[in-house]
Order: sequence, then structure tokens, then C-alpha cells
Amino acid sequence: KLILILPLPQNVIDYLLDDGTLVVSGSDHNAQQTYTNNSDSDDEEDIQWSDDETTSTVTAPEFPEFTSKVLEAINALGGRVFPKLNWSAPRDANWIALNSSLQCDSLTDIFLLFKSSDFITHDLTKPFLLCSDQDSPDPLVNYELVLRKWSELIPGGEFRCFVKENKLIAISQRDYTQHYQHVLKQEEQILHAIQAFFSQHIQYNFLDEDFVLDVYRDSQGRVWLIDVNPFGEVTDSLLFSWEELATGGELAQQQEGPAFRCTTSEVTVQPSPCLSYRIPRDFVDLSTGEDAYKLIDFLKLKKSQQEEEEENPPQ
Repeated sequence: KLILILPLPQNVIDYLLDDGTLVVSGSDHNAQQTYTNNSDSDDEEDIQWSDDETTSTVTAPEFPEFTSKVLEAINALGGRVFPKLNWSAPRDANWIALNSSLQCDSLTDIFLLFKSSDFITHDLTKPFLLCSDQDSPDPLVNYELVLRKWSELIPGGEFRCFVKENKLIAISQRDYTQHYQHVLKQEEQILHAIQAFFSQHIQYNFLDEDFVLDVYRDSQGRVWLIDVNPFGEVTDSLLFSWEELATGGELAQQQEGPAFRCTTSEVTVQPSPCLSYRIPRDFVDLSTGEDAYKLIDFLKLKKSQQEEEEENPPQ
């Protein structure tokens, strides 16, 4: 099996949209961890945590039935998965994962990515925001957790294909933030392989005439379908603009077959659009405990602030 789809219960959706809690205490192996400090340093200072009347205890929600189904699915897919919802993957939240990757081996990993992702929140709250028929009521969405068997894909082998009126009009390098020399050198072979794959397996097999495909070309030249996306601004147009893709006329006049664009040199490398979703590195180090000195400095700063407030109480 390469992919498994699980219905997303309403209580899980509510949890994903709740700002009050972050990580669920579940039964998977990453859910609970115990940290001990065996340092005998004489310079170590005791940190006193106050427990006043305003402190409240938050109990993390549990989803035993859903957790069991997810763990079964992960095991069936080889123990490592790539998670997404109906439309989006949490690509904007990979910075929060310890491995800076969307690879997950537990429900805790999936929840951490989903609750940190604006893409996922958009899918859960306003998925039809950019649809043209705004006057029509939004259809009822049956949200699903899509788990794919994890595969180590080379970013330089991924391409986004734009299809209009069942014709492949444009192909863009998927990871346009990097320059891959082989893509430019093998442009003709890449075009031929993707066009052949499209005509044999994709063309006229969808209800919609306009859509976007993400495909992967492996080292043997074989093409694999990764995902299908809506044809419109909700999908990243990468090295094209939606204005030229929507009209399609200029692209068709430029050449026979689909237009192909890639990052041609290091000079044309562009920053990743997901960088704006990240937080400063210091915050990541604090949250993961990777830099103990930053954590010590932070605690000392908090203690000094408390002592200053005690010495100079507000009038």
C-alpha cells in the first residue's frame, strides 16, 4: 500500500483549531517523555515556579479510537508517512519538526505539524475563499487525513504541470528556490517523459478540464503522480503567473507543446515562500532544548525580571 485515507472526526478538527493546546498526550511512542537533570554543578541555581490561584491545569484531549486507526495505518505504510488533508500538506510548518521534515512516525508528529500550519488552518476554516462562485453556499466538506508511504524524493525531480481544457500547457520546476544543473541539461527528456505520462494516464480521465498535477521523475526516467491540485490562485503558480496560465494564449503561441521553466542558474535562485512562516532560530533552539546556554540565559532573565518587579512594585 502507498496511501491510506482516514475520516477526520469532528473532535479532532476542533482540537486542531483550538489555540489553547498544542501537543496531545496520546498512546503513541512520542507522546510522553521524561527529562531528568543529573547535574551536580555547585553553580546551578534553583528555579522556583510559583503556584498561585490563577494557575489552571489543562488536560490534553485524547482520541483513543482515532489514535489506534492512525497508528495502524502508519504501521501498514512502513512506519513512516507523509501527512496531508484533503487539499494541503503542512509544508509551511516543517521548521517546527525536530528533523525539519514532513516525515512522521506517530500521531504526535502529525498533530504538531497540523496545529502549526497556516495551510491546514486555511483548509479547515475557509477552503473555498478564492472560488469564483462566492454567491453559492460552501459545500459540506468531509475532512480526511491522507497518509502516504514516505519516500525519499530528490527535490530536483519534482515538477508542477498545469492543464487547461485537458491540454498540458506549462511545466514548472517544483523547487524553484534551487538551481539543479541536470534539469536544464535534461529539459528535452523531462518534457518528453512528462508529456507521455500525461497522455497515457491522465488526459481525459478527470471530470474537470482544468487542473494542476505534481509529478516526480526518478533516476530511471519514470514519471510518478504525486498530487492533483485546483487550477487557480489557491495553487502556487511557481515560475509562471496565473494571469498567463489563465489566458493560455501567449504560452501556446510561444512554442509547440507545454512551456517549460526552471531555475537556470544560481543568480536566479529565489527564496522559499514558506520562510515567512518560520520563527527566529533562537525560539526553535529554546523549544527543542538544542542550545542549553540559551535556555539558561532565558531563565536567568526571567528570574531577574521577577526580582526587579518584587523590589519595585507598581504604585
